[in-house]
Amino acid sequence: MMKKHFIGFLLLGATFTALGQDALTYQKPPQVMADLLLAKPSPNVSISSKGDWMILSERDPYPSIEELAMPEYRLAGLRINPRNFSLSRQVFINNFKLKNNKSQKLLTIIGLPENLRASNPVWSPQESKFAFTHTSANRVDLYVVDLQTAKAQKINKKALNTVMGQNIFWVNEQTLLYTVAPQSAAMAPKAPLAPIGPNVQENLGKIAPSRTNQDMLRSAFDEKMFEFLATSQLVQNKAGLESPIASPAIYNSISLSPNTQYLMVKTVKKPFSYMTGVYGFPSTQKIINRQGKTVKVLAELPSAEGRPLGLDNVQNVARAFDWRNDMPATVIWVEALDSGLVKNKVPYRDVVFSLDAPFLGKAKELVKTVMRYSGISWGNVNFALLSESSRVTSRSKIYALNPENGQKDLLFDLKTNDAYRNPGNPISVKNQYNQYVVYTGKNNDQLLLNNTTGASAEGDRPFLATFDIASKQSEIVWRSPKGYFEYVQQIIDPVKLSFISRRESKTEVPNYFLKNLVLRIADQQLTHFNNPYKALEGVSKQKISYLRSDSVTLTGDLYLPKGYDKHKDGPLPVLIWAYPREYTNAASAAQVRGSEDKFTTLNYGSPIYYVTQGYAILDNAEMPIVAHKGKKPNDNFVEQLTLNAKAAINKLAEMGVGDSSRVAIGGHSYGAFMTANLLAHTNLFKAGIARSGAYNRTLTPFGFQNEARTYWQAPKLYYEMSPFSYADKIKTPLLLIHGELDDNQGTFPINSDRLFNAIKGHGGTSRLVFLPYEAHGYKAKENLLHLIWETNTWLDTYVKKAKK
Repeated sequence: MMKKHFIGFLLLGATFTALGQDALTYQKPPQVMADLLLAKPSPNVSISSKGDWMILSERDPYPSIEELAMPEYRLAGLRINPRNFSLSRQVFINNFKLKNNKSQKLLTIIGLPENLRASNPVWSPQESKFAFTHTSANRVDLYVVDLQTAKAQKINKKALNTVMGQNIFWVNEQTLLYTVAPQSAAMAPKAPLAPIGPNVQENLGKIAPSRTNQDMLRSAFDEKMFEFLATSQLVQNKAGLESPIASPAIYNSISLSPNTQYLMVKTVKKPFSYMTGVYGFPSTQKIINRQGKTVKVLAELPSAEGRPLGLDNVQNVARAFDWRNDMPATVIWVEALDSGLVKNKVPYRDVVFSLDAPFLGKAKELVKTVMRYSGISWGNVNFALLSESSRVTSRSKIYALNPENGQKDLLFDLKTNDAYRNPGNPISVKNQYNQYVVYTGKNNDQLLLNNTTGASAEGDRPFLATFDIASKQSEIVWRSPKGYFEYVQQIIDPVKLSFISRRESKTEVPNYFLKNLVLRIADQQLTHFNNPYKALEGVSKQKISYLRSDSVTLTGDLYLPKGYDKHKDGPLPVLIWAYPREYTNAASAAQVRGSEDKFTTLNYGSPIYYVTQGYAILDNAEMPIVAHKGKKPNDNFVEQLTLNAKAAINKLAEMGVGDSSRVAIGGHSYGAFMTANLLAHTNLFKAGIARSGAYNRTLTPFGFQNEARTYWQAPKLYYEMSPFSYADKIKTPLLLIHGELDDNQGTFPINSDRLFNAIKGHGGTSRLVFLPYEAHGYKAKENLLHLIWETNTWLDTYVKKAKK
């Protein structure tokens, strides 16, 4: 295992040696913080389409370090448990309960396996049952729960293979399709004791730029092991009898036609790539029938290594294969008209084709798009919603499309980062094929739009609106009341405007309610979840707004300790937590995002734990990077970070709640990159906390985040945006934390290792913590408790106890 690196200090009764390579046993933070981390969260909820049943899924969100340490192969962009043909590092459901919303009865399901490790439930077509997988140490099994008896029953004989996804499909109430492992784990290929030769890659003049992916194949043995673990057999289970469909294959995707007679499958073929993950491997896209016979080969797709970099560029091959939800068996796909390159000036970027069963004739041209195709929401034979967009211009358009004649009518022309003008998503209802399609009103003339964010100048207030297709006029028929954050979870009856909402406030934990806007009857509360975070009761929260020096409006969520009085207690030490985002204009950057009326929930990475230790916390502090005078946003990245940080510190000082001489800055991933840059270029902070960041942009030379330019196109930009380039300037104490097995694109653990050594080499103050077995997001409870302890100790040492 990789050694842990620490710089020692004496604090809180714990002595750390000065040896930089010494290991440290797991530590725990103060009990109040540990209790907040380990508090049992409210169940997740899945609601039947009619709203009569609710599945409550309970989870233990944090596995033990022993679970993360189980055998694992990191292959083709996946992390696989070789013992049971499933993905490793999953968070499982450990209990199901059933709620009958009409009778209000809560039912205990019998027959669940011991030590349940379940997947999310999958409703049957008539919603009389639901299915889920249970993952044990050596196999994955499939269970079905009958709602009337509240009884679970295992239905599979062969162990499932879920490496390439759950792939569970209901045909009817008695028949399911799923993928099984054709061989036992004991048949896995054995690693050779010695290599038969070197591992070699070559490129013979092909242009194949690639982002910096991790967990790629690296050897012939990796290929053999991946093929063994990812290969599965598609089967049909009818009344307990398993029948194979087609031959074993590596399935990139599987989808069942609306009439359930066909399957569209994408199967991986060789040669495997060492530069991209399995979803970029060469593949065959085809349609088979339920007996496994190939009906139509739609496309032979090459490796995605040839996909051009750059916003809006796509590989020049057929893509976006899908079924039409409103037809029995019609497949659609998209082809580029500009060779996949936006630099090519053409009247139309993409064309959409469709082909009806039995897939023998010529494909029909459905519609062309001016910008890049981004999806179709199907309604009926005469109506669909067509979306096209451009990441380059941050623009999107939504049309009413007549699939019969290809005519389209523009409904919405939007800036993608203009949250205030987001109309919401169309409500969908089930059709005769049990597929969700766009609801178009009694006379096919109206949409019902659900905006679960409802961004506005007064904060997020979700809403439900009607939209007249002919006049293009929208009317809000319901909006979250002030003082609450409430949104439509599921429409029950779009005519009667009855729906189930999810409601919360600063002091009320999220719960579910049945509402009826037409009958105007009193809301019926369906769940009664309790507050799992009692220690945060009395902590104040408010959304604050402030200006940076160039007049861009910024916001953030301010948390102050329970019982705090600024007149008696004075300014507090501060922790600012943020994540930079790019905007094409200042108006969009200045929009208010979030709501102060949300109930405070915690995940492992939240900075709010530290409010219990006497800190003022500014969470979600806006760090916009705005394009200016024709330049790209990143052309003055550091300068804008500095403006944002100064504005936040000044605001808290003006309010009298924040001590401007005792401020820490922190963030995860791109937020860690931000943190290191601020410490390298300013003296605004007493300390920094940087988790799982990338600090040397030359390690991501083909672009990063939303930066499309390569290192060779903008070497000065890459140098100046890299805090590693200015490591000699980092004198503010910096805590570097990284998952030892980071799987994120570009944030290799070597980033933290090299930055730490550079700071150390120039006499700076830093501490490097590698969390064992952790990826880009952290999971093991021992690591998470230690993470909070590390952060709290660092803040106490260099911020709370710092000289003013």
